[in-house]
Amino acid sequence: MRRWILLLAVAAVLTAGAGGARAATFSPGSPGLGDPFFPLAGNGGYDVRDYALTLDYDPSANLLRASATISARATQNLSRFDLDLRGFAISRLTVDGKPASWTRDGQELVISPQSGIPAGRAFGVVVDYAGTPSVITDPDGSVEGWVPTPDGAFVVNEPQGSPAWYPVNDNPRDKATYTFGVTVPDGLTVMANGVLVSNAASAGKRTWVWREGDPMAPYLATTTLGRFDLEIGSAGGVPSYVAVDPTLSTGNVLRLIPDAVALYSSIYGPYPFDAVGAIIDDAKAVGYSLETQTKPNFDRMPNEATLVHELSHMWFGDSVTLTEWPDIWLHEGFATWSEWIWSERRGNKSAAQWFKELYNKPAQDTLFWNPPPGDPGAASLLFNGTIYYRGGMTLQALREKVGDFAFFSIMRSWAQQNRFGNVTTPGFVALAERISGMELDPFFRVWLYEPGKPITW
Repeated sequence: MRRWILLLAVAAVLTAGAGGARAATFSPGSPGLGDPFFPLAGNGGYDVRDYALTLDYDPSANLLRASATISARATQNLSRFDLDLRGFAISRLTVDGKPASWTRDGQELVISPQSGIPAGRAFGVVVDYAGTPSVITDPDGSVEGWVPTPDGAFVVNEPQGSPAWYPVNDNPRDKATYTFGVTVPDGLTVMANGVLVSNAASAGKRTWVWREGDPMAPYLATTTLGRFDLEIGSAGGVPSYVAVDPTLSTGNVLRLIPDAVALYSSIYGPYPFDAVGAIIDDAKAVGYSLETQTKPNFDRMPNEATLVHELSHMWFGDSVTLTEWPDIWLHEGFATWSEWIWSERRGNKSAAQWFKELYNKPAQDTLFWNPPPGDPGAASLLFNGTIYYRGGMTLQALREKVGDFAFFSIMRSWAQQNRFGNVTTPGFVALAERISGMELDPFFRVWLYEPGKPITW
């Protein structure tokens, strides 16, 4: 009798276990991550750990042949998942070494592996593709992505250019490490993120391998290429790579890179990455510079303010990165104020003087004062001047409100506590209140969210 009861009990456990296994369901990862400005950028259901990009580019034909190996981990039971990729013919696509089926839906590359991927499991994706990389026009009319130049390409991606040249989970929340192996005609130089691993010529071509071993948001990747004079050195013990288009006059501004790294390190904490430098191309049609991680891209020889602005982004923007694009003032306002503190510490116009000069603009100048930096309102206004200037003024007003000791503690803590992470404006407000011991919601509401010229705070 007891043996019969025991057998029934064992059978019940086995049945429950089988039912539990059958109850495990697999579902598609979301086709976007719901950013207010770019809701379909990025994809749900997985987290990328590493990209290994092998690129072969023919500038004369503007033809890119490439293979991307993506190492990821599932964050849910995945039946299928998306990558972001614009255009290209795909010749092979595998998941964990097995052919996977795929379809296209706009920039969504929808991938169905042969079997579901359980939550928590690491998996690898390989995509072989070829074609003409895209130039993307943003809502504000600027161009990005893979922008051809007379001798190569100027490669910048903020905020949505990365899928123009590689398959990616294109959201700043999904940071990963990168390896770039880029083959070009011999005589051209390829500049990518991180440290130069190798540079070898064969059969009229040259392959440049770069490794970015620190987490990087996808939009910060670059493989700008062309004819450059490359100077390899050191800035405060950090490997430095400075590439200059030989048609441009260099002047003395680039010699300030070590000084900028030293100053910002003293204020914000140690330089966050394993390399530093600059890429100065003759790409004036692009019309802007960008803080690509470790080596900002400049479309012309920068002036001093532009150089230090982009270098300060290594702390605010690249290491400490927004979670959603409407919080762009956390990058641009911080970099603008960094220009001012550079000027102040060099014995020139102080940050307070910069603030006063700008604050003297009349309230009737609504184009200057709007939109408020914490609420751009539309993707087309993401890089509006007020995000920069009024964003920087917010920080200087905070400095004057809480005092230098608390303010500089706030700035350093923000950079160090969020190293390689993603942040929000409420998080900055909370840190400022905790360090200063002051209730600052009304202050930040006036400066970041109320339209028009701030009057009292």
